Amino acid sequence: MIYCGIDWAERTHDVALVDDSGQLVAKRHITDDAAGYQVLLDLLAEYGDTEESPIPVAIETSRGLLVAVLRTGRRKIYAINPMAAARYRDRHAVSRKKSDPGDALVLANILRTDMHAHRPLPQDSELARAVAVLARAQQDAVWNRQQVANQLRSLLREYYPAALAAVEVWKKGLCRPEAREILRLAPTPTRAAKLTRAQLQTALKRAGRQRGIEAEVERLRDILRADWAHQPRLVEDALGTQMLALLLQLEAASKAADDLEHAVEEAFPQHPDAEIILSFPGLGVQLGARVLAEIGDDRQRFVDARGLKAYAGASPITRASGKKSSITRRWVKNDRLNHVGYLWAFSAPNASPGAKAHYRKRRDHGDWHASAQRNLFNRLLGQLYHCLQHGARFDEAIAFPAVAEALAA
Repeated sequence: MIYCGIDWAERTHDVALVDDSGQLVAKRHITDDAAGYQVLLDLLAEYGDTEESPIPVAIETSRGLLVAVLRTGRRKIYAINPMAAARYRDRHAVSRKKSDPGDALVLANILRTDMHAHRPLPQDSELARAVAVLARAQQDAVWNRQQVANQLRSLLREYYPAALAAVEVWKKGLCRPEAREILRLAPTPTRAAKLTRAQLQTALKRAGRQRGIEAEVERLRDILRADWAHQPRLVEDALGTQMLALLLQLEAASKAADDLEHAVEEAFPQHPDAEIILSFPGLGVQLGARVLAEIGDDRQRFVDARGLKAYAGASPITRASGKKSSITRRWVKNDRLNHVGYLWAFSAPNASPGAKAHYRKRRDHGDWHASAQRNLFNRLLGQLYHCLQHGARFDEAIAFPAVAEALAA
């Protein structure tokens, strides 16, 4: 049996092959291009890599062209956490010396000795991986948009509180097209106080508003022309210039989030698992796509529901030493899936009587809000695992039988 370890970098990679005894049988230094990838594949083939019996590969990343090339066929790729690799390095060199060829050798020996303790990359379908790219990008775009909006809000508090008062009644606040149009039209409170009804009407229509324009114009005029404190004129103008720069970033982030949202809405429903995922209460297209992006469609990825729950950070973890023992939430988890869990558990009780009853039961039991949500997320994940394994849609009567019986009675 031959094992391969690859220490990857931006431009070059070091490759090491070891046998069952841990003896180094081959090593190469390859470039990060098509020629280098072919050298790697030829090296693996030279030492017995075939379609029926591929050589397993350990590498410290799960992304990139190199990984895409290696994932062809039935070859198992093990993405080793760099922190874990650093601990293994101490087993081979107590002097703590480090080199790229040495790291490749360490990775190969990880597979030789502890392959059973590491999980290979899942064999997800091409569509599932495409949905994962779009869903993660959309999630990042939403986070980026909110970060820029928070910066803009912080700046407006320093010199333009009227703008914050004007947009606080709107859903999404500063991220609304109407808010951006008004701020672009009047970057300072002095200029905002001089806006006419016609200018405000034009700005609202340009932003896409079609109803209640006249009433909204009057509300905005009353707020913008109220008595507010002002910065000195030159300072106010400078802050207005800074605000316009932030506004450009917010517009770009909002457009990116909207475009990626449309792309997810087109790609996710095409997946066979979409119907099952969307049958669960609280999961729409965007949250459902994020769930699929993190758990994939490889049915062998998780041995049981407990593995999925631990991966998502929904199940608790026990820390015991001597006579001391404590049960706490998990810190090492898939942060993206864990974030989806809180949104899912927040919206599920509104669409499912059983989920609402389960949440209230945990609260009455003494759990804090976050703990009760995590417990509900844990239960919903177990039900999702079962439905995906058996190809069944969510059924309220089966998921929460006690509540369904009570409602029926």
